[in-house]
Amino acid sequence: MIKENLNYLKELIAARCSAAGRGEDSVTLVAVSKLFGADRIEQALAAGQTHFGENYAQEFRDKHALLTERGITWHFIGTLQTNKVKYVAGNAHYIHSVDSFKILEEINKQAGKKGVVQKIFFEFKSSFESTKSGSNRDEVFSLAESAAGMGNIEVVGLMTMAPFVDDITIIRDAFVRTRQLRDELNRSGHTSVKELSMGMTGDYAVAIEEGSTFLRIGTAIFGERN
Repeated sequence: MIKENLNYLKELIAARCSAAGRGEDSVTLVAVSKLFGADRIEQALAAGQTHFGENYAQEFRDKHALLTERGITWHFIGTLQTNKVKYVAGNAHYIHSVDSFKILEEINKQAGKKGVVQKIFFEFKSSFESTKSGSNRDEVFSLAESAAGMGNIEVVGLMTMAPFVDDITIIRDAFVRTRQLRDELNRSGHTSVKELSMGMTGDYAVAIEEGSTFLRIGTAIFGERN
């Protein structure tokens, strides 16, 4: 089932990229495997999927240990607490959810201990939902300035979650705001901020149209979680 789901999804992504005038290799599919066992990841690996996303630090730690040396590119996409950063920094290739100076500082510290430069995304609050985590525009700029002075941090992009609504205009607006902030950061000298992590199972088509470079998709690959 996972192989079939992946193949079908990749066809849909390729078609959406083509319609948007983009090459399909301009978008990376991150298979969100949270709460699914390592056996499901193995099935996806066998089907050619190499990028996987996890939301919970200890679950990520355990899966990373179990699946080491398998050629997986790991993405940590969940909310991160300071005391759990040690499980993630230096083990995940990308951390998508940096939204505070405290977390940024701890990632830099833990990455330094491991002698690595950690690639991160700032999580941007692109909608007006009070339940969404993330930083506003000014906070993102402040974090970018702080990160510029940290030796074990590389800011590669912005991540956002669009609102869970049916109105595509509202979803599109959130993605457009994120892209515009990325461009604004670039113009102000933060030129490493290239990537846009946006789009999930329900809204990836709009995300592709608005320039997403990393799609975080779980349900369409692994099915519903229990």
